[in-house]
Amino acid sequence: MISKGIILAGGVGTRMSPLTKAVNKQLLPIYDKPLIFYPLSILMLSKIRDILIIVNKGQVNQYKKLFQDGTNLGIKISYQEQNKPRGLPEAFILGEKFIGKKSVAMILGDNFFYGQGLSKNLKKCTNLISGAKVLLHKVPNPELFGVAKVNKNNKILKIIEKPKKFVSNLAVTGLYFFDNKVVKYSKKLKPSKRGEIEITDLLNIYKKKGKLSADYIGRGGAWLDTGSIEDYFKTLLFVHAVENRQGVKIACLEEIALYNKWIKKSHVQKQIKFYGNCSYSKYLKKLLV
Repeated sequence: MISKGIILAGGVGTRMSPLTKAVNKQLLPIYDKPLIFYPLSILMLSKIRDILIIVNKGQVNQYKKLFQDGTNLGIKISYQEQNKPRGLPEAFILGEKFIGKKSVAMILGDNFFYGQGLSKNLKKCTNLISGAKVLLHKVPNPELFGVAKVNKNNKILKIIEKPKKFVSNLAVTGLYFFDNKVVKYSKKLKPSKRGEIEITDLLNIYKKKGKLSADYIGRGGAWLDTGSIEDYFKTLLFVHAVENRQGVKIACLEEIALYNKWIKKSHVQKQIKFYGNCSYSKYLKKLLV
């Protein structure tokens, strides 16, 4: 059972400059909440309560203003600074002490997931005992993503980064589940031509050992990478549309914690006071009725 999770929230956000020159991308708003709420909600929906957020150097206090140590959400949040981005697997090297002898999930801080039955899928993924698992999603433009070819048993046969010829329309999303060997394997990786250690190389180590499997975001589910202005805006519009049509909030952290019985209504009242008079607080007040 995976009980630890990492959110990789570093990076310089070049594709979203000048927005990201003064503010970390994961602190920009997606409708009425900072972007970081969304990946954090995914780990909480996975029933993961021990979370490490990896941030750029000098930015820890910005995140602490939002979450402190996570107590008000019934979770434990710790922070680790990253001097500069050196590839996704560096998260496991930086987080070695945090991971200890446990298995771990990692989600990219700019990824957005939504879908009916998603919570059930996530909990299934956290039951991982050995090997690695990725979450796949069908996309209309696979040439823009890393894609996976799978067999009938959901074992991954091949992962190709931005294929020029059609191999599969199953994109590898920014949510990963690994056993404890991930730290050892990450340390063995050598930088690619762009000077970073690559997540594809890490996944291929598991694939060669026959230990890489897949799960899926169901039909009607959504996965968006908010790394560009265009996709960021699409995500904002998506959240606005769903929340206003259905009257529910996506990534309401207190609602998830209350549902999981990690906090009591008194914690929610404290959070209302913390956020102040806003639409998010008004939604939290409904949880107390």
